[in-house]
Formats: sequence, structure tokens, C-alpha cells
Amino acid sequence: MEKARESLRVWKERVEQELDRVVAFWLEHSHDQELGGFFTCLGHDGKVFDDLKYVWLQARQVWMYCRLYRNFQRFHHAELLDAAKAGGELLLRCARVAPPGRKCAFVLTRDGRPAKVQRTIFSECFYTMAMDELWRVTGEGRYQTEAVEMMDQIVHWVREDPRGLGQPQLSGAPAAEPMAVPMMLLNLVQQLSEDNTALASKYAELGDWCAHRILQHVQRDGQAVLENVSVHGGELPGCLGRHQNPGHALEAGWFLLRYASRKGDPELRAHIIDKFLLLPFHSGWDPEFGGLFYFQDADGLCPTQLEWDMKLWWPHCEAMVAFLMAYHDTGDPALLRLFDQVAEYTFRQFRDSEHGEWFGYLNRQGKVALTIKGGPFKGCFHVPRCLAMCEELLGSLLSRVAVDREPTCSPPAPAVPTRGGAK
Repeated sequence: MEKARESLRVWKERVEQELDRVVAFWLEHSHDQELGGFFTCLGHDGKVFDDLKYVWLQARQVWMYCRLYRNFQRFHHAELLDAAKAGGELLLRCARVAPPGRKCAFVLTRDGRPAKVQRTIFSECFYTMAMDELWRVTGEGRYQTEAVEMMDQIVHWVREDPRGLGQPQLSGAPAAEPMAVPMMLLNLVQQLSEDNTALASKYAELGDWCAHRILQHVQRDGQAVLENVSVHGGELPGCLGRHQNPGHALEAGWFLLRYASRKGDPELRAHIIDKFLLLPFHSGWDPEFGGLFYFQDADGLCPTQLEWDMKLWWPHCEAMVAFLMAYHDTGDPALLRLFDQVAEYTFRQFRDSEHGEWFGYLNRQGKVALTIKGGPFKGCFHVPRCLAMCEELLGSLLSRVAVDREPTCSPPAPAVPTRGGAK
């Protein structure tokens, strides 16, 4: 117990200091003071190398700033909130593309003109998260209205009519469901339902549906989590069906842990830890050089993605959150040891002690492959979200340990002073 307590204390201090350094990097280098929003294509020293604005990264940074402002007293200051509001207003003005509708662009020019659209739901999902958090910190109802309207449009596309996404129905394309879709919807349900009884009731069935769909990705008699399955929950043929993403499985794992906690279902929690945390971790951890492989093939064949054996920042962030949350929920010391294993590798390999923030892309051996700190896919999200969640979980665990250490017997009665006033 004492060893675990000391480990928690050390990690809380390290995580807290690192969160401050990471946020300082984005505060210094990413704000577009002239037009609002954020520069996310940043070099190793924070220099902007492209001024395109990726909608999902704009929305992620708005969400992240608002969450920090709301949950951490030391981040409760005007600079953070003003930047979040400026980013939110840019999204409101420019994110949705013509013809009028709710589809968001994927990329904007610096001044907000749409440059590219993807036929997926992910720009819209992060837009929803950003608007909901803006409502929570500002109290302005127009942000919540925007979040709920976009959420309902996303659900319509996913469950009723995907034609609004512009995806052609080709005769040879398999009817596949990537795990990312129900994952993101479950995350949105959790976001919008927080301390909101009406929306929790509205989206309760959707949350159950999402959890069920994610759990269907456990295949091969429980021995593999597959990234893609058929719409009926079966295994698909070929590379698509064998494709595995350990980091995604771990992220889905902590989404599901939050769901199981709300349901009060310890059996489901145990199943999630076994299948979505331990299984992908033990199969995905590189036994030679450490770190999580980016992609794997369920049959052990060589994946077709060129970057399959690289070590990327975000799977390690998700693993840190997943194992620490699981330890918080169960008290199993084996889960704390896995958190420590992942966190030590992550801090050692990804962290940039010179300029701040983390490198995102390492080769298999753990050497920096790309020196950029941000780009089309990496922004102010996975690293600070991981650190913020770990800081909160570690604080909760340390508080719990402190309570457990308090004496259970009644304290002795105070001595009665003598007439002379001796104490």
C-alpha cells in the first residue's frame, strides 16, 4: 500500500507539471489573434508551417480549453476562455459547408473558407463536443442548442440515412462498421449527458446501442478486438477484417468503463478490462523495443499500412488513461503496474524536454521520425486530455488512500488541565 501510494504521488506531480508545460506550448504558439481559432501545424519549436485550419482540431482545442477552464482552478483565467470562445465563433461562422445543412468541412483556409470535406461524422462529432463545453463554461444557450441539433443530425446519419454524408453505395463495398463510429457516439452521449438529466434520458437508448455495437468488435471467441466488423456483428474477410488498432481498442475500453460505471455493472467492467485493455495491450506491446504498435493483423500477417510498426503518441495516451481508470475502479495492483509501464515509456520517448509538448511519431525503435508537434491529425487534444484525466484520477486515488490511512478507532479523550494550567 505504501509503495503504491508513493507511486501515485510521484506520478501526480509529474503529470501536473507536464500538463502545465503542454498547455503553455499551445497558449504561446497556436492562437490566431487576428482571425480567431488555432494554428495546429506547428514545428518542433512551435513555428507555424501551414495556416490551414482543420475543423476537428479546432473543435478539439475549444473543447480542451473549456474543460481545463471548468475543472482546474489554475486554468480558470481569461486567456484560455477568450481563445476558446474565439475558436467557437470561428466554427459557428465557417465550419458548416454549402449548400445549407449541418455537414462540416474537414479543412478551412486561415480566413475560414472550406477547402476539403470528408464523408464521415468526425468533424461534426468534435464540433458537438466543443459547443457543449462552451455552453457549460459560458452559460450561453445558443451553444447548447447547436450541440444538440448537431448531435441529432449525426444520429440521423448513422442510424437512419447515411446518404447525407455523401458516401456512394457501391455494389462491391462490404457492409462494414468501423469501431470509431459507435465509439464516438458513446463519447458524445457521455459528454451531453453529464449533469443533464433531460439529455441523459433522451440519449440513454443510444448509449446502450453504442455499447452493444462496440462490444461486437470482440471476435474469434474473445481472442481479438477487430477494428471493422460487418453491420451484423460478424468478421469480415481479407485485410479489412483482420485489421487491429491496439490504441483504438484501449480508448474504446475507457469509454466503456465509464459506461459500465454509470450502469453499476461490475461483470461488464471485468469483461471490458479483459477484452479491451489487457488483450490489445499484451498483443500490441512491442516485446523488443517497447511501445504499442500502431496497427496489427489478427493472423500475424504483415499489415499493409506503411506505418504499422510506428509508435504514435495517441495510443499511448489512451493506454495511460485506460489503465489508470481501471485501477481506480478496481484497485487491482496489476493495472497500476501496467499504467506505470506505459507512462514511463511515454514520458521517456515522446516528451520534448527542450521546447515542450510531445513528438507524435516515432519509428519502431522509439526514435523521433517526424519532428512536428502538430499537423492535420495532432493538435491540442490527446496529450492534454490524457494528462488532465490522469491528474484527476491520481488526485482521487490519493484522497482515497488518505482516508484509508486514517485511524478507525476513536481518538483518546483530551487530558484535563490541572489547576495550575499545565497542558
